Amino acid sequence: MNSAALPTTKKHVLRIAVGAVFFVAGLIFASWASRIATIQQELGLNDAQLGGMLFSIPVGLMLSLPFSGWIITKVGSRTVLAFALVAYSITLAGLGSAAHVYQLIACLVLFGFASNAVNISVNTQAVAAEQLYKRPILASFHGLWSLAGFTGAGIGTLMIGKGITPLYHFCIIMLLAMAGTLFSYRYLAHDKGPADDTPAFAWPDRSLFKLGIIAFCSLICEGAMFDWSVIYFKKIVLAPGAWIGAGYTAFMCTMATGRFVADYFAHRFGIKITLQLSGLLTATGLFVAVLFPHLYTAILGFMLVGFGVSSVVPLIYSTAGKSATMPAGMALAAVSTIGFAGFLAGPPIIGFLAGAFSLRVSFTLIAVMGLCVTAIATKAKLN
Repeated sequence: MNSAALPTTKKHVLRIAVGAVFFVAGLIFASWASRIATIQQELGLNDAQLGGMLFSIPVGLMLSLPFSGWIITKVGSRTVLAFALVAYSITLAGLGSAAHVYQLIACLVLFGFASNAVNISVNTQAVAAEQLYKRPILASFHGLWSLAGFTGAGIGTLMIGKGITPLYHFCIIMLLAMAGTLFSYRYLAHDKGPADDTPAFAWPDRSLFKLGIIAFCSLICEGAMFDWSVIYFKKIVLAPGAWIGAGYTAFMCTMATGRFVADYFAHRFGIKITLQLSGLLTATGLFVAVLFPHLYTAILGFMLVGFGVSSVVPLIYSTAGKSATMPAGMALAAVSTIGFAGFLAGPPIIGFLAGAFSLRVSFTLIAVMGLCVTAIATKAKLN
């Protein structure tokens, strides 16, 4: 795609289309996250067993890594994104229909496989869109993903309140996701290039590896909020039934808000300071929720976590895309792969720690990851 020749109107249309698929992807994941506690109860799983089940998602991620990178170089991120989103939505419905543990495991593996393909291809589209503008816009795309998470959490809370089963809930989301994908597909960037011998994945150099580790640490915290916030409010905070989703909703609200202002804040104060502050906010929020596990203090803590994690991944991806040592696409794929592994591996680790100790201990250890973001960002070379 020749970005220089692209008319201004079409640039805006591309941005809207990419934003729409970010929203669809976020809605799918948030729908699953909002019903984890329900599925856990229906299948009679304890916290440790649930943690084991959630490890199926990283398994799908690892299986997807070589395939996703390879297929994007062959057919382009536009085509991969369309097929991956359809598969993502179908496996969501499969999660709702799982009546046995082995069925849930199989669906979670496929869910992880599709989610990674979506993650890599949609961020490739985002980088292509950002290159058409003279200012950072990547964080706003992630803001739409977070806004979708907030929307999905609200829908999930409504579905729980109405007694609607996960299967019917997820089928509704599947149809909405397919409609959104169909609408956006024709406007996405045609990025299929001539075949060459460029590897689909390359190990990042030292600077990019540090970016990946920062994303990894932050996404462990973010993944914990997605998969365990409802359970934390139910079992530790002992929130009333109508309030068990309040922490998750508060987290998603502040994360979405933070991402819509992240580009401006980073431009004003610099990426390093933004990442340092992000790590401190994340750790502070988690410590508040652990030390004061009461309804309003826990909500406040989860709000701080949302602000903390909001800017990390968009800024890391944007910085990686400007790498001077690797092509933007390869750098993005390498860094996002390292980071997304934390997003998927964190929740099952919390489950095992909760089974061995308690959820409060798990969340304390996750808070340390926020401090790691600050520490690594302090030492990394960031512009």
